[in-house]
Amino acid sequence: MNLRERDAAVRRMLERTPPPVPPDLYPEVLRRGTRILRRRTAARRLLWITLLAAALAFAIWASLTRPWAEPPSTTTPPISGW
Repeated sequence: MNLRERDAAVRRMLERTPPPVPPDLYPEVLRRGTRILRRRTAARRLLWITLLAAALAFAIWASLTRPWAEPPSTTTPPISGW
């Protein structure tokens, strides 16, 4: 099938009248779409809550353990009696 044949086939399909849509299709689609939107919204909220909880847990851990501070050296004994 070359380009002209495909073009002619597409034109024939577009010139036909579309098939009738069942009358009960719209409420079903609306119900499913609403359900999908609710699930996406709930998943997005759960993701943000999880992200914020992880950031808060990291901030608390970092403030308590201070991983950026160098630990005190234990290889040399303390100097006393000077």
